[in-house]
Amino acid sequence: MVKISVFRRSLLVGVLAAAAVGASPALAAGGHKQPPSRIVSLSATATEDLFAVGAGKQVVAVDSTSQYPKNAPTTKLSAYSPNVEAIQKYRPDLVVISDDRNHIVAQLGKLHVPVLIEPVAANLAQVYAQIRQIGAATGHVRGAAGTVARMRRQIKSIVASVRRPAKPLTVYHELDQTFYSATSHTFIGQLYTLLGLHDIADGAKTSTDYPQLSAEYIIASDPDLIVLADTVCCGQTRATVAARPGWSTMKAVKTGEIVPVDDSIASEWGPRIVLFLKAVASAVRTAEAQTG
Repeated sequence: MVKISVFRRSLLVGVLAAAAVGASPALAAGGHKQPPSRIVSLSATATEDLFAVGAGKQVVAVDSTSQYPKNAPTTKLSAYSPNVEAIQKYRPDLVVISDDRNHIVAQLGKLHVPVLIEPVAANLAQVYAQIRQIGAATGHVRGAAGTVARMRRQIKSIVASVRRPAKPLTVYHELDQTFYSATSHTFIGQLYTLLGLHDIADGAKTSTDYPQLSAEYIIASDPDLIVLADTVCCGQTRATVAARPGWSTMKAVKTGEIVPVDDSIASEWGPRIVLFLKAVASAVRTAEAQTG
């Protein structure tokens, strides 16, 4: 049986955890009279946000999944099973997390270490809100405002580059090769909506925004675009998709409208979602040209 990648499992578990701790960012313990000088990030997205707003020099350690930017001080710290003793070795005056695993908030609270919770964003508004919150918590309000403004301009330009056909194109977003996907009620799905795409996961009978679809359902839906967000974790490519039983009959496979995207760019909700949107928009323009 194919195992769901650790990163994919992290995203899905993170969604559930976000519901438990609340959908909006929150400073869980204490506050700051002065900007923190020793920040530990246990979230790949938060790491990206911290460097984007200008707080990179204040970051002393990031978890093992934080691979961007390249100069981030990556360590063996685990975001999945955070250990208070391991974190405390870095003497942090702020820890940023995406969810409260292992009750790490309470454990760090006993040590009087402030914790900033930045759960999985549900939409672009929450993406922007988290960037601003990180800017405020680290003394980089202007940097955060500039980051958000730049993202808004870039997204507006990309969206304007795509025309809206009378019949919307359909898309299947693949989180891993066991067919976990994302509906339009997620930050991923909202990006597709901005481009005028219809997400086939919306038609699945499910109570979650990150459903596991069946191969039969995907084939029957016959999407115009297939976006692979499992190229790194699971080695998925245009060739592996085309080789799946029955998949060669789909429009996206026949026309080559399969979009491989780096997993982290496709599944993290930091400033690089602009790169994800740009890649999908390019594929949309090609697909529209083919359909006339």
